[in-house]
Amino acid sequence: MCPTGSAYAAGVAEAGGRTGETAQTLDRGLRLLHLVADAPGGLTVTEAAARLGVGRTVVYRLVGALVEHGLVRRDAGGRLRLGAAVLQLARRAQPLLADGALPALRRLAEQTGATAHLTVVENGEGVALAVVEPSWTAFHVAYRTGSRHPLDRGAAGQAILAGRAGQPGPVATTGELQPGAYGVAAPVLDVPGLEASVGVVALAPLDVTVVGGQVLAAAEAVGRSLA
Repeated sequence: MCPTGSAYAAGVAEAGGRTGETAQTLDRGLRLLHLVADAPGGLTVTEAAARLGVGRTVVYRLVGALVEHGLVRRDAGGRLRLGAAVLQLARRAQPLLADGALPALRRLAEQTGATAHLTVVENGEGVALAVVEPSWTAFHVAYRTGSRHPLDRGAAGQAILAGRAGQPGPVATTGELQPGAYGVAAPVLDVPGLEASVGVVALAPLDVTVVGGQVLAAAEAVGRSLA
């Protein structure tokens, strides 16, 4: 026996309603995850509910699912913080980011004769994700992948802060992370979800009028490869 037109329409509407509810729940869960990520001191359920514009009961349900998957955890004071699973996902994504940036970094290192690097934000600090040293220089800076530094010190971190303000750079610094080291960096812009910069560091002063343009071009190339 075939379903009547009205019964069929009702079934479609019910299925569409469930799909809409699932999408809304997913959207709220992702928004909650971003709120927790943007709160270095953690977030209470009440604060999360206010920012999402929903009731505490809704937040409790969302938190339960996120905690189960390890994306969110509660600290000793009951505040919501990022869980270890987020770091695992980030670490899995990092090699892809580094691979995408390497061609531009190689060109930049060879052009400038300086050590080129891609720096990303992790836990509020700048982290060197990929480093390429020039092949033709007798001396150059040895910059270790994984090195961390505050965002307000050094060209790489300051370029990221400039990018947050919509400023393309370049940024130049001297001796802020290492005495006698010179840095020039520019933010990687227009890559959703990524805060990063491309830069060079050298043992001798850099001509910012020349190197600055090369760094900007490399940052734009990295942005295109990662977008």
